[in-house]
Amino acid sequence: MQVFDRTAKRRQRQRVSGRAGDFDFLRAAVAERLLDRLDDIRRSFPLALVQGCDAAWLQSQLGARGQVERLVSMDSVGGPGAHLGLHAVGDEEFLPFAEGRFDLVIALLNLHWVNDLPGALIQIRRVLKPDGLFLGAMLGGSTLNELRQSWLAAEAEIEGGASPRVSPMAETLDGAALLQRAGFALPVADSEIIPVSYGDAFGLMRDLRGMGETNAILGRRKAFTRRTTLLRMVELYQQRFAGPDGRIPATFEMIALTGWSPHESQQKPLRPGQATHRLADALGTVAHPIGGPLKPN
Repeated sequence: MQVFDRTAKRRQRQRVSGRAGDFDFLRAAVAERLLDRLDDIRRSFPLALVQGCDAAWLQSQLGARGQVERLVSMDSVGGPGAHLGLHAVGDEEFLPFAEGRFDLVIALLNLHWVNDLPGALIQIRRVLKPDGLFLGAMLGGSTLNELRQSWLAAEAEIEGGASPRVSPMAETLDGAALLQRAGFALPVADSEIIPVSYGDAFGLMRDLRGMGETNAILGRRKAFTRRTTLLRMVELYQQRFAGPDGRIPATFEMIALTGWSPHESQQKPLRPGQATHRLADALGTVAHPIGGPLKPN
């Protein structure tokens, strides 16, 4: 199903590629939270692929961890690392790499613009070596809920209807199910809210444009927004969500995805009947037939 205009999104990213560093606060915050998961993994990764930014930028985020020896990046547009031979321009849904090429794949804030998310995850698993690690971060369903509500209310009031202004996004449970569907072992999905505040909605929209995160839904309205509708949206945003200091909140939800390419050395669940300990003993309860009460000892 085609939800996003991928050509429009590439154009948006291309327009900001030379000055995206001025708007890196969200990507940097997400990268820090995502890469913290590497601290719990006691192994190195000789060759890693990162999607969504260039290798030179992420290398500075990896800092002194020392777990990644060589880093290759891929995005839908060029990057500063291109002249170093570290950056590839490609499509997340059709990764231009051989099967089993990488020890680690990191997807940083790019998967929420993919039409075929299950297919993109399958592509990632394909290019991972056996027992390779995938770390992904994408924006989740609570992202920009204040902006979404304000646009809906303003358009309904001024124009008598509403058009899609904020992208549909996955929920945390969707992420875990998609990892499992794509064939990852030990799949985990969790979410974290990253709150940001602004003086007004114009500041938020300026940052979204600078990050290349503006509307790219296929069904979006192509005509310019009416000035009266825009001003009413800004007014409603302020009225409904501003804090005591007059600043407005903007919610960004990060969904973090973790999965491993299957390998025979990985832990596997026991088959039914092979358990060596009773669940009732672990819970400190008495086991009863199905339908019976569960009582503490």
